[in-house]
Amino acid sequence: MPGESLPIDAHLPGILGSLAQAGAVVVVAEPGAGKTTRVPPALLDGCSDVLVLQPRRIACRLSAQRVARELGEEVGQRVGYQVRFEERCSSETRLRFVTEGILTRRLASDPMLRGVTAVILDEFHERSLHADFALACLQRLRQTSRPDLQLIVMSATLDAEPVARFLDCAICSVPGRTFPVEVTYRPPERGLSLERQVARALNEHLPDERGDVLVFLPGAAEIRRAEQACSALCERLGRELVVLHGDLPPREQDRAVRGGTRPKVILSTNIAETSLTLPGVTLVVDSGLARIAGYSPFSGLAQLTTGPISRAAAIQRAGRAGRVGPGRCVRLYAEHDFQTRPAQDRPELERADLAELRLQMAAAGGDWGPKAWLQAPPQQALESATALLQMLGALSPAAMLTDRGRRMLTLPVHPRLAQLLIEAEARGIGAVGAVLAALLGERDVLAVGRMGRENLQWDGETGPSDLLVRLERYDRLRAAGFDAQVARNEQVDLATARRVKQSAERLQRLVRKPGQWLQSEADDEQLGMCVLAAFPDRVAKRRRPGGAEVVFARGGAAQLAETSVVREEAFLVAVDATEAGERGRGVRVRLASGIAPEWLLELFPDSVVDRSETRFDSERGRVDTYLSLCFEGLVLDESRSAAAGDEAAAVLAAAVLERGAGKVFELAPAEAFLARWSYAAQQGQVEPPPADGLSRLVQAACEGACTLEDLRQRALLDYTALLLPHDQAARLEQLAPAQITLPSGRRLTVHYPAEQPPYVASRLQDFFGMAQGPKVAGVPLVLHLLAPNQRPVQVTDDLGGFWDRHYPELRRALSRRYPRHPFPEDPRTAEPPAPRPPRARRR
Repeated sequence: MPGESLPIDAHLPGILGSLAQAGAVVVVAEPGAGKTTRVPPALLDGCSDVLVLQPRRIACRLSAQRVARELGEEVGQRVGYQVRFEERCSSETRLRFVTEGILTRRLASDPMLRGVTAVILDEFHERSLHADFALACLQRLRQTSRPDLQLIVMSATLDAEPVARFLDCAICSVPGRTFPVEVTYRPPERGLSLERQVARALNEHLPDERGDVLVFLPGAAEIRRAEQACSALCERLGRELVVLHGDLPPREQDRAVRGGTRPKVILSTNIAETSLTLPGVTLVVDSGLARIAGYSPFSGLAQLTTGPISRAAAIQRAGRAGRVGPGRCVRLYAEHDFQTRPAQDRPELERADLAELRLQMAAAGGDWGPKAWLQAPPQQALESATALLQMLGALSPAAMLTDRGRRMLTLPVHPRLAQLLIEAEARGIGAVGAVLAALLGERDVLAVGRMGRENLQWDGETGPSDLLVRLERYDRLRAAGFDAQVARNEQVDLATARRVKQSAERLQRLVRKPGQWLQSEADDEQLGMCVLAAFPDRVAKRRRPGGAEVVFARGGAAQLAETSVVREEAFLVAVDATEAGERGRGVRVRLASGIAPEWLLELFPDSVVDRSETRFDSERGRVDTYLSLCFEGLVLDESRSAAAGDEAAAVLAAAVLERGAGKVFELAPAEAFLARWSYAAQQGQVEPPPADGLSRLVQAACEGACTLEDLRQRALLDYTALLLPHDQAARLEQLAPAQITLPSGRRLTVHYPAEQPPYVASRLQDFFGMAQGPKVAGVPLVLHLLAPNQRPVQVTDDLGGFWDRHYPELRRALSRRYPRHPFPEDPRTAEPPAPRPPRARRR
């Protein structure tokens, strides 16, 4: 052990004792305690191989370097590291620092972890998806075939109790070596950019600061803008301005971390929150923001969004200023904002795509119920991941791992991109597929630094795929040796392109059939089919030819981004999209690739089905049969012919009822018939009419028809016999006749209003010569007695009483008003007027 003493040194015996007793221990060590560099080498004496899981590559590499230096060795001897694209280990290495993906893939290839005595999960409070899965796998391993495997979980801000219960082990708490930090808040002014906020804070505090300054920013783009905004100030004050983020080459990362001749201003992402040693920092400027790992709900691939950090992360950042003496922290947000933030960051398990995790669970086998996890994954997210993997062919319908799924596990990319690679291999373009998978796995190469996507100049470029555009521009840059000027001409971000190169070269080494670079349009089509194979759930169809709106196979709609070159293809795959509005509204497809419908038949024959549908065409006023070829509900091709038969009649009737039957038929006669039937049923002599009687008459009238024109000459009353049997119809005529005949020979229509007695309406003179009013089935009708102007002068069901009590007075008034009309003194004996012939109907 080196001469420098750290707070954790005194606690190492207790940690090792708890580990020996229970096989596991949770170490909560405050910042500055030295857990990352002292606990791992303390295990070397009693262990064969030790794995230390670190969430970030830079922390993994620097931790290994420091431990090796404290042991007086070079990295790659007893202490080594393995991160993406880089490994410094040898046959002597017994203590290996690895990133999370490395450990997860080792567990997949070697579930027993042969030769490994202990595993340390460092910075577990970050609760990454890989860390949670590794913890579950390791604990299950300890409980089954590897009870000898030792496990240590370490963090500075971890809620340790749940972890200790899960592992059934002790908690060792270690104080740190920190000094007081004075925290001040500087809320942003309206309209002031983040880089200007940083420049303002540095301008206020930097002149009085003697140590290094650490500025926390959410990402590399914000760091570049802040670097430009603060460079003049740092130069004037003699400060070295350096940047620190995960995408930097190792040499530049080392420059930010190691000591220098001048005090530094370090512009960093959240990788400087933990694990890294930055001993000279006395001032922290905290934006309160970070890139939060999530995934695109459209592509299913990982993506980073900017959001506020938790209180625990903010406290961790502030603590960086108190390692060597009293320090200060300036938070670029309000104190109320800090108090209302969540105490801890949400585990990635709650917000990430679980397709890769679900595949690894299938490979590991066994029971993955809630008890297997520190925190079980959301069930709905697991079900969605299972459905995607089944569509990709990685899982069988019974959710068992397939041969394709096993092959996917050997490829260090998301299952979608693994599917793209496998399909590219099969089509003889594996090398191109590897480059495209690398392009999709990194940030967009055309998201150019300070320009941003919105300012990209496309000059009206059109083409079959946004991915081909990026592939071609990247290839031209690669051919030019990644020249900076060529990158500017191609509008390609050089740093991203270099990362794509590293990733592509690694994937190409795993490809079994590299093949040639794209040579023709036929090769472009082959690559397009590979994209479709990877994103089968993102198939869309343009709503209108040449339009920007598309509809998805499984529902929903979106707009193609203005920067997309896919302008003509009727069908496409939406590879990546963003949601500009609430809960799916304003979806904007940023990356698309055109497809041909026959590709779906080739790749997914079981999902392409023939469908016959009979529906009403409102513009033509007819029912047609549509024969469609569909993929997941999306129509690929369609033909139309005139419909016939019962189905056509039913569809026509439904359309008539929806539009309003009164627009097609004269409803009054049918409604009067149903009213008579209801009245007769109330007398208990016939069965009541059906509640949907009018609809059934419409349906009957539509039999044998397929157009609205066919119905123009049909009357609903002609179809009542289909509802009412003949014997019941005869009884209906007795109980509720449609008309009655007066002694004068005049025929009157009988009205049957609901919940009221039936009535007739006619001129007063029509009832002359009648002592009593007419009856229906022995029930007196209500009489609406009309004046010559057809307005009622009396409503009564007692005609005799009316003649006696009311008529004499009405006679005098009516005689004066209508002198041409007869109003005899005794209407009972008077002759009624002869019935008038019916008026001819106007055409």
